[in-house]
Amino acid sequence: MSSSEWARNAVSAFDRMVNVEGGFRSRPGQRLMAEKVAETFAAAQLGKLEEDEEPQRSIAVIQAGTGVGKSLAYALPAIAMALERGTRVLISTATVALQEQLVSKDLPALAQQMDQPFKYALAKGRGRYVCKLKLERLASVAQGDGADGAEPIDDDFFPEEAAQARQAQRSPQENAARLQFYTSMADALATRGWDGDRDSLDTPPEPEVWSPVAAEGSSCTGKHCPVFGSCSYYEKRKDLVQAQVLVANHDLLLSTLGARLLPELDNCLLILDEAHHLPATALSQFACEMNLSQLTWIDKLASRAQRVGALVEVSEIADIPRHSGQLHQHLQDCARLVMDEYGEGMRQQLQSGGRGPARVRLPRGELPPGLVEPLAQAAHHASAFLDVLQAISKALRAQMRDRPDEAKRLSTLYAQVGSLAPRLEAVHDTTQLLLQDAPQGSVPAAKWFTLDVVGDFVAIKAYASPVIPGSTLRHHLWNQVRGAVLTSATLTSGGQFDFFLRESGLYNDPSVSTLEVASPFNYAEQGTLVVTETQADPRTPQQFASEMVDALLEDLAQVQSGGLVLFTSREQMRLAVDALPTAMRQHVLVQNTLPRSQLLHQHRERVAAGLPSIIFGMQSFGEGLDLPGALCESLFITKLPFAPPDDPVDEARAEWLRNSGRDPFSEIVVPATAIRLAQWVGRAIRTEVDQAHVYCYDKRLVRTGYGQRLLASLPPFTLHRRTAQPS
Repeated sequence: MSSSEWARNAVSAFDRMVNVEGGFRSRPGQRLMAEKVAETFAAAQLGKLEEDEEPQRSIAVIQAGTGVGKSLAYALPAIAMALERGTRVLISTATVALQEQLVSKDLPALAQQMDQPFKYALAKGRGRYVCKLKLERLASVAQGDGADGAEPIDDDFFPEEAAQARQAQRSPQENAARLQFYTSMADALATRGWDGDRDSLDTPPEPEVWSPVAAEGSSCTGKHCPVFGSCSYYEKRKDLVQAQVLVANHDLLLSTLGARLLPELDNCLLILDEAHHLPATALSQFACEMNLSQLTWIDKLASRAQRVGALVEVSEIADIPRHSGQLHQHLQDCARLVMDEYGEGMRQQLQSGGRGPARVRLPRGELPPGLVEPLAQAAHHASAFLDVLQAISKALRAQMRDRPDEAKRLSTLYAQVGSLAPRLEAVHDTTQLLLQDAPQGSVPAAKWFTLDVVGDFVAIKAYASPVIPGSTLRHHLWNQVRGAVLTSATLTSGGQFDFFLRESGLYNDPSVSTLEVASPFNYAEQGTLVVTETQADPRTPQQFASEMVDALLEDLAQVQSGGLVLFTSREQMRLAVDALPTAMRQHVLVQNTLPRSQLLHQHRERVAAGLPSIIFGMQSFGEGLDLPGALCESLFITKLPFAPPDDPVDEARAEWLRNSGRDPFSEIVVPATAIRLAQWVGRAIRTEVDQAHVYCYDKRLVRTGYGQRLLASLPPFTLHRRTAQPS
């Protein structure tokens, strides 16, 4: 079948679905997007090719305004085409909320009404599932049983030394309660009262409670494990194998490239929803870090590796003392040199009362000369140590295969070594990136060190990260992809796709096409943007915050139903909360004072009862929040949402641009802020019948040239300007 026939059939499937009585409502913009999706995927050449044949790639970047109905516009034609072509659809999102919407609402509706049946599944990372072997071990300790001849597990509870300190501070009763919790989880798993998914627990545990029982690739023996047949993670993987449509997230997509958890990207149809998050996710995913000061894990790993290696007769273990000893010494040397070079400045940062660890970034990514040799030696010994662990792993797997009656004991030994192996891998990766010199004209990696004090523990850490997300994505993702659709309500900046295309690694890619589908909403009639011009400059935080809070409180007093206030800092939100009059305080719900789901439930109940209800939130409430109608008739943006100015990756990038004679503010900061602001404003109008007022208290939006660029990226609300009245 030709590509034009595939596209035509996919659009016909879309048309049939939206015309089903009681089904979906047709919208012109939605159909336009569906046509583009069908055309894009039809042109992609999937699967194996003839030798030396260049594949036909096809990628569409689609901005679909709020109300277009983009989930149906991409899912329906993609699924119809995948079924016809005998391939699969992989949908990746950035937020849990959209994943839940797709899996619990959109895909079930499609599966019920499409002519051809299909299965769908939600893909999660391994760490969201319990490791039954680890859980049984902990439950056996709680019951006073042995641990299969293995060493005591207390030191496995918390891999970080700071967490071990917290453990030591807990009472025996608290430790007993934690072990009892593991016992109750084991019982629920054994009686099928729980499926092993962390997210399906009535009360998902804190990370430090979950970590000891979480499944990990480094400690998993797969089919050799004695409880493989009842493993929660592998049970869920069966669903993935059988599904024609998989829903994942950007983190999982990038972290499992080449791992065969998700469909092969050269033989599936890839959809990236909430695609504006992809560049930031890429930087986060390929950054690395290592601890230079808390190194007891090296001796522990060496001891375990020698003991286990001797049991399975691996001759390479003779090299472990040298590699572990040298690694320990060289990392200690790095820590000492970092403190010699930067310690005084970082201590002053801590003493000044700033939040979080003190930090120093290396200008132009250039290491002090004295650090190069110890880092190079650490990299060498980490690599050699990893080779020994690989030999032990291979020997253990061979024995599991040959001696199935010993599988449980051998799997436990494998886990003891594997639980610490990721730290060694982190040292290897971090040292490699720290030592990397950028070729002439290219962008150096961001490199920085931090100093923090937690109780009696001093933590010195080293970090390195790529700076340009586009090049990282080109190298790791796009060279594997044949057909993809990237979509979001906010992909343009100032009416152009260029910024996003550069950030995502798709600029000047001949296989890429773009489409902007306007929202069906009449923003000029449905909404008003009110910009309050304060006397204080928003760049003077104290004076501005005081004046802004006064103006905000006056406007909040007029709210009759649902309102949402978005702040750019915790301090700003705290000042507003402290200034609330007693009568208004009962109507305000503050982020983090309740779990998000409970907070939103209370908000909906209050509005439904005819009471005013106002949510105070920050960045995470600025997108992915769907509050239609009366739930958000008033939206308040306290300040333009510029990214924090001290992010080391952003600093490194800005430095490189300035050194290249370019303006980072105009080239990076303003376009990124335009996308973020458009997301925030997008909380206001969610349906064709909504009416809303958006209030902004940052006069830069109407008084500066870059403010005009930001305005151009927003929906065309009716604009009103006013001057803040002095209190």
